[in-house]
Amino acid sequence: MLLIFTFFIPQSASRIPKFKYLIVLVFLILCVGLPDGGLQAMPPVQRKVLPNQLVLLICEEHSLPFVTFQLLIDSGSRRDPSGEEGLAHLTAKGLLLGTSKRTVTAINEELDFMGASLNASSGRDYATLSLRVLKKDLDKGFDLFMEALTQPAFPEEEIRREVEKILAAIQSAEDQPEVVAEKEFQKTLFLISPYAHPIEGTRESLPRIKQEAILQFYRIHYHPNNAILAVVGDITSEEVKTKLLPRLAKWTMEEIPKVPFISTFAKEQKTVKINRTITQANIILGHAGISRGNPDFYPLTVMNYILGGGGFASRLVEEIRNKRGLAYSVASFFDPGKYPGSFQIVLQTKNASAREAISLALQQMERIQKEPVSEKELEGAKKYLIGSFPLRLDTQGKLANFLSQIEYFGLGLDYPEKYPSFIKSVTREEVLRVAKTYLHPENYILVVVANLKEAGMDETSR
Repeated sequence: MLLIFTFFIPQSASRIPKFKYLIVLVFLILCVGLPDGGLQAMPPVQRKVLPNQLVLLICEEHSLPFVTFQLLIDSGSRRDPSGEEGLAHLTAKGLLLGTSKRTVTAINEELDFMGASLNASSGRDYATLSLRVLKKDLDKGFDLFMEALTQPAFPEEEIRREVEKILAAIQSAEDQPEVVAEKEFQKTLFLISPYAHPIEGTRESLPRIKQEAILQFYRIHYHPNNAILAVVGDITSEEVKTKLLPRLAKWTMEEIPKVPFISTFAKEQKTVKINRTITQANIILGHAGISRGNPDFYPLTVMNYILGGGGFASRLVEEIRNKRGLAYSVASFFDPGKYPGSFQIVLQTKNASAREAISLALQQMERIQKEPVSEKELEGAKKYLIGSFPLRLDTQGKLANFLSQIEYFGLGLDYPEKYPSFIKSVTREEVLRVAKTYLHPENYILVVVANLKEAGMDETSR
């Protein structure tokens, strides 16, 4: 879906970081800066549950002549079968590769003609299908949206082409040390977990995925009783009733199989060292994290802001970057999903200073566990988290995304109004308590991608 409060943005990679960082952005919307007193500028939202159990969220916003749709489907990569990792991602991408009526070329030509955008993607928990269309093209745009959703053909030739693109991206990512570190960290941390594998799949699993597997995954998961649809923009409730509901009602529901989520984290300290001829050491230090539904989410939000999520206001940046000049970027974050994810400290430093930077990071984890944060730090964190909203909901797309997220995680449509009180109520004692409970500087996974000889970490350096 994260407790992160810096624009460093790690969502999640194996998980090619660019995608992971988008998921972190989503959670940043949910847990950072809302204007004091709530998100007062957010227009009213209507919530409906249709007879086919589709949850429909409607928000009229008439400042621009556009309408934005975002459909969230509970069909992320955690539902990938063993040996077919990447199936959920490939199914989502396949929605736009052709339907029973149109080829992928015809779809793209129609979108270009309307000046509309239609996108599909998958994360570890859910997939999304989104449309942005001019009001004047609402009927044609929504027809195309529903066609892609309910009549995908998953043409074999286009699927093979998509697989080759993903494989090329995976190969290219091997030259990015931060991606290599992230993949290794996830693999080492999650001994057994639906979250363990890369969202996009692996070089081994992708060639094994056949068209029939995609069709089967689609038939199992893509139903209205497994989805949330947010509609935002220049549209009225009456237009939703007359133009959208008749078409949405034809989408048939089916029973969705329940699959248990079984996850086992590494419980012993482990260091993974990967040698690369690079000048900067890429380091990830972390351990098991939390789920979004954890009752300590808000104290952890404040604690993490002070530790390493608050950019230049954080202790990690102050100690490692400002005082010693060892790293240009350093940040900490929790990465919660529907189920527990990870906690990570991520930094880059010169090879020669890798050991010192790691030691300083661990010292800051221990420090925040041993002594209460200062009143100044606490109030500064609260003021920022409540008073700032860096990802302002200034576009229909952001607002549609926000609405589908708060519905998915069961936060309630009054979440923007409640959020400030959640943060205001956090005390120094709570920050100390959650630091002691959820940080484990004595039991962590450490991944270092570096020139190991220069970092003093190769066998000859011992």
